[in-house]
Amino acid sequence: MSAPSESDFDGPAAPEHETGEMASLFARQQAKSVEFQMFDGIRTDPGTPVLPVRLGPDDMFSFRCHKGIGCWNKCCHDTDITLTPMDILRLSRRLKLRPRDFLKQYTLPAIHEQSNLPIAKLKMRSEGGGACVFMHEVDGCGVYADRPAACRYYPLGFASVKLRDSDGKADFHFLVRESHCLGHEESNLQSVTEFRREQGIEDYDQVNRGWMDILMKMVSWRTLGGPGGKDISPETQKMFFMVSTDVEGFRDFVFKTRFLETYQIDAEMI
Repeated sequence: MSAPSESDFDGPAAPEHETGEMASLFARQQAKSVEFQMFDGIRTDPGTPVLPVRLGPDDMFSFRCHKGIGCWNKCCHDTDITLTPMDILRLSRRLKLRPRDFLKQYTLPAIHEQSNLPIAKLKMRSEGGGACVFMHEVDGCGVYADRPAACRYYPLGFASVKLRDSDGKADFHFLVRESHCLGHEESNLQSVTEFRREQGIEDYDQVNRGWMDILMKMVSWRTLGGPGGKDISPETQKMFFMVSTDVEGFRDFVFKTRFLETYQIDAEMI
């Protein structure tokens, strides 16, 4: 995907209320005064069984994944992983690759269907499935310290709720139980907060939250038809991909165009 020019971005206005996509299991539990968003753009599986129970920071669940478990490495096969901005930076650094080279070698371009925005997905070893390119049959993940956010979150999902008359959002999690996963049968009770801390999710969320919010907002934008019923323009798609995924393309856009002459940017940000 080519880098956009500085005139490409048409800046769609955000809808007044965010509705987002709604999982049918959750829909029956949402009050009419609440708008619901579930972000499923990281790990996607149409058949994934979502338990329709909200989990707050202090709520407990039992789960443990380890080398001796009978389903070891099964979740690393035939999966669909969208890479977040933080994933791309961390994996590029670990593999000693420039981000653009990492994207060419290890990812495939894709469209997040609900938002119609471009994203990068992690390649599997064989076309249409197979094992993750970083998986080792015996030792497991070969990039574990820098594994993607989707792997850190699993088996939790993330959702956000916004009251129609409120500007704020309330985040919560939910549990995903796939039939192959035996980790739920392990005796390892922990809170959501403890699990997030152990998996190093906080640092990833801090970097990725803006990206996730844009994806969810565009889901709402498309659901409501957007301003004037318009869909997201190709120029906006290119701009989103460049800013969130193609770090080097974004750097070139800032320093090799009239961007800094056109916009007043704080020197500390540059």
